[in-house]
Amino acid sequence: MNRKILELAIPNIISNISIPLLGIVDMALMGHMESDDYIGAIALGSLIFNFIYWGLGFLRMGTSGFTAQARGRRDLPEMILVFSRAAFIALLMSMLLLLLQKPLEIMSFLVLKGESHVEQLAMDYFRIRIWAAPAVLGQFALLGFFLGMQNARLPMVVLVAANLINIACNYFFVIKLGMGASGVALGTVIAQYSGLLIAMYFFRRYFSRLFKYWSLKATTRWSELKNFLAVNKDIFIRTMCLVVVFSFFTARSASVDMASEGEETILAVNSLLMQFFMFFSFLIDGFAHASEALTGRFIGAGQRRSLEKSIRLLFRWGTGISIFFTAIYLAGGGVIFRLLTDNADVISNAKPFFFWVVMVPMVSYTAFLWDGIYIGATAGKQMRNAMLIATLLVFFPAYLLAGRLLGNHGLWLAFILFMIARGITMQLMSRRAVYSKVS
Repeated sequence: MNRKILELAIPNIISNISIPLLGIVDMALMGHMESDDYIGAIALGSLIFNFIYWGLGFLRMGTSGFTAQARGRRDLPEMILVFSRAAFIALLMSMLLLLLQKPLEIMSFLVLKGESHVEQLAMDYFRIRIWAAPAVLGQFALLGFFLGMQNARLPMVVLVAANLINIACNYFFVIKLGMGASGVALGTVIAQYSGLLIAMYFFRRYFSRLFKYWSLKATTRWSELKNFLAVNKDIFIRTMCLVVVFSFFTARSASVDMASEGEETILAVNSLLMQFFMFFSFLIDGFAHASEALTGRFIGAGQRRSLEKSIRLLFRWGTGISIFFTAIYLAGGGVIFRLLTDNADVISNAKPFFFWVVMVPMVSYTAFLWDGIYIGATAGKQMRNAMLIATLLVFFPAYLLAGRLLGNHGLWLAFILFMIARGITMQLMSRRAVYSKVS
């Protein structure tokens, strides 16, 4: 079982590491420009797309869970139909985003307030990057299908290739052409369409045998699409809660309420510190993605003993990874800061908050692993409820109590408590949400 976990987890880890590495490269490129406005612009611009794409993340998560269960049952027609429904919805959603991009821009910057120069740079970033929407959503459906089919190597190749292209494009546009935040956005668009083409090639090469089971009528039948959306509704609500927490975190970092601590500096500081969290989260998500595939497969096949064993071993791996990252952050935090930016003010202002980042691995890994397990079990309702509890009963009350007294420390405290609450609530709900689905 350990071997199977690693066969799924390692490619996912490699895939996921490439994502925060891209963010780190972008942060480093912006951090070495003449103003920290560029760091804030990328943070605000990226926040909008995090909100959009995380909200539509059910296209990948739902596809993965349902495909894995269909594979466990050896239901070949359902495998291809799960994917085709996800791809159809991805196409509709991406067209809608492109048609409504101007209202979306206006509403986004009414909510996300920052210093005027930062906002203008972020708007330029948004207007270019929005054109990558069809490629991003198309990849959600394809990569979710690959993972559900127990193949983590194909997503690895797609994501690593796309992110390497992105890094190369960003370097060229930012350093060579001096395009700033707009160069980062253009590089992302080119890379996302490159990734989509690579994923489509793999789909045709390795899964063309399933085409004979495909039916346009079955794909577009409203009753089936409605059922697909209904099941994924709870995953959507869960994801939107997560987006709200991260959006609130960034918005408060840029708020005038932080003026006494230097609002522009706090936004840059928290954007910098969040890179540590994102790097860990994408790595531990490698094991979470493995848990999606294994949980769905064992539930679909009705193998309770294998399900229990896989979950037990996944948490052992998660504990070890968390200890490792805690040690790395304690020993090398200063070096990582200097790699990300040479802005002495940002580094100096970030150091008092660094101990929160050191806490992140040990307090958050259980939430990531349970997320993957719940997705594989298609336990959307329980995952939604756990997230609502952590968001509404823990994060916001904690911030209201601690935010005004502790400032940015209060914001980080609320975030840490939020991650702890997610893990605890899903652990308590796991018997009904996961284990009850297989005898």
